[in-house]
This record gives sequence, structure tokens and C-alpha cells, in this order.
Amino acid sequence: MAPSYAALRLSIAIPSALIGGALISQYVFGLYPCEMCMWQRWPHYGAIFLGVAATALHPRPLSKYLVLAAALAILTSGLIGGFHAGVEYGWWEGITSCASNIAAGDDLLGSIMNAPLVRCDVAPWSLFGISLAGYNFLLSVGGAMIILGLLAVGRKDAKNG
Repeated sequence: MAPSYAALRLSIAIPSALIGGALISQYVFGLYPCEMCMWQRWPHYGAIFLGVAATALHPRPLSKYLVLAAALAILTSGLIGGFHAGVEYGWWEGITSCASNIAAGDDLLGSIMNAPLVRCDVAPWSLFGISLAGYNFLLSVGGAMIILGLLAVGRKDAKNG
């Protein structure tokens, strides 16, 4: 049973578009990524690889498992993005190596010099109150759910057909 061709195409298109947007925002618009932004990219790179491998193996049954793995990688990036957005919005604490916290009595100069170049707890850009990490969460989780839904529909069709 081969995966839905739409799921196969989306397993490459969604992470490619999100990585493309991230790279354009970095190199064209100067929005340099923080550490957590970089964490969100790695699952997308993996998803692209898995989607391309699934395309090469299509229509063999193994390709559906590669598309499933790509969807889970996209979902993973979205969940990291959700955590990152929560840090940006101040809903919870971030990873200490990624945020700049200067406590009273600390060596001020030392704290400033050891702070990360790009802070994870500050959104450098937002649209309609949603940061880039928030958009990654929405688009990645939504995209992964669509791919998983298409795979499920393809599975039902194969059983009924």
C-alpha cells in the first residue's frame, strides 16, 4: 500500500517551505536565529530527506513509513516551536543557555559578555501577535496533521478497495 501522493508531496513541500522562509528571513531580512530556532530546523531537514527517500521508493510499501516518519519530524519541529513561542511570550522559562537573565548582584559585565548573541526569550518579529516560532508551531502541527490524515484516508481506501 503506497502513501497518498498528496501526503508524499506535502512531506517535502511543508518542511521545504518553512526552511526556505527561515533562510530568507535570516539571509535577506537579517533575522538571525537563536539556539531554539536552530533546533526547529533540524527536524525539517530530516523530513525533507525522508520525503525525498519516500519519493524515490514510491509506490513501494516502505514509502508510506518514510512519509509517516517525515510527518512525525514535522510535528516535532512544531512542538519545539510551540515551546519556543511559550518562552517568547513569557508563559514559561526557557533553556538557561538560550536566554539572558541577569540576577541582582551578578557581575553585570560578565553577564552581558556571556549572553547569547540572539536571545531565545525575545521574538525578533511578529505578525498579528504571533512570532516566527508561533507560526512554525501552527504550520508544522497543522501540516503534520494533514499528512497524517491523508495517510489514514489512504489506508482506509486500501482496505475498502
